[in-house]
Amino acid sequence: MLNIFARASVSRVTDPIGAALVRAGLTPNAMTLIGTAGALGCALVFFPAGMLLWGTFTVWGFVMLDLLDGAMARARGSTPFGAVLDATCDRLVDGALFGAIAWWAMATGNERIAVAALISLVLAQVISYVKARAEASGFTSADGGLIERAERLIIALVGTGLQGLGVPVAVEVSQWLLAVLSVITLVQRIVGVARSAAEGHS
Repeated sequence: MLNIFARASVSRVTDPIGAALVRAGLTPNAMTLIGTAGALGCALVFFPAGMLLWGTFTVWGFVMLDLLDGAMARARGSTPFGAVLDATCDRLVDGALFGAIAWWAMATGNERIAVAALISLVLAQVISYVKARAEASGFTSADGGLIERAERLIIALVGTGLQGLGVPVAVEVSQWLLAVLSVITLVQRIVGVARSAAEGHS
């Protein structure tokens, strides 16, 4: 949902930067891999060690490179392989982030947070899969929903950041909120695909 409202405004900022990076010789795929490696490493090092504030800011910084690889792709021209690589790397980062939060929760003895993080992890992957599988099947109403990747990352990282600043229940609240919102989003996408299928056979 945030993507719909924010994409145009963000693009006005990132597109000139992306074009400059392309002129400097960088490629969108290289930027994707740099951002993914950095986010994976920071999530798996800082969060399980309880360094929530460090994890929040470093993961967020590397995730922001995802905006630049999109801008670079628009400047240079996107490729089918680049789109697959970007989507694959997004799933890896999501898995590492929620897995690291669950790891931290288990290490600190909070099974409720771990359960919520694992639910959020699984639903994030399934929500993305529904869109990809529906589009491959020719359906057009599999996008959108209450929360998409940008919202998931914002909610998760706001939770870890606040907890790192001393708010004791921030991660638990953010993860259960994500779990509930993700269930709603999954249902929305399935309903959208069902409607698209019904319209195709009407």
